[in-house]
Amino acid sequence: MAIVHRATLTPSKMELLKQWLPSQPWFRGNALTDLARVGSFRFDDPDGEVGIETLLVASESAVFQVPLTYRGSPLQGADLIGTMEHSFLGTRWIYDAASDPVYASALATTILTGQPQADQSFEVDGGFQLIPESVHLHSTGTPGTGVPVIDSVVPNTVGHVTTISAGDLELSIKRSLNRVERSLEQRILAATWDEQNTPVQLAAAARI
Repeated sequence: MAIVHRATLTPSKMELLKQWLPSQPWFRGNALTDLARVGSFRFDDPDGEVGIETLLVASESAVFQVPLTYRGSPLQGADLIGTMEHSFLGTRWIYDAASDPVYASALATTILTGQPQADQSFEVDGGFQLIPESVHLHSTGTPGTGVPVIDSVVPNTVGHVTTISAGDLELSIKRSLNRVERSLEQRILAATWDEQNTPVQLAAAARI
């Protein structure tokens, strides 16, 4: 379960993305004026050290997938989006999650085994208040499927797809989401959200 602290973030996630997204070759639109948050979902880090969150954001009627990892210290070699001050956790280093092996491992687990997204809750009066899902995930995975250990990743982006090479597993992440395309791939993660009732492919996994 992901505990979402009622904290002040300086700068905010959207402020960071407004600065970072225009430099990405797969982004189109005007991030400074019309970027809007569509929804988000989280994965659990089994070690409880890394925050893993994927934001869906819209600009000029297009929807983009932006997976992020939040760390309490720098990750050598990863693609840093920026740092923020979290009023509860202190300084956080924010990374493009495609360059973070913890994200790759969580994504592979969800695609291959069907593991659901992490429940998100606020802490309220010593208890927890569940936050309703804003994005609903649909995995073709099968419980019990083996997931390889991922210690390192090599991301490469061509067009609007980022491919993550992780040992004998290859993960592909769609950055710009095609809301009418139908996937023929077998091992995928798809999503629906408000105003999008047909599942849209987010990512896929393949053995190599």
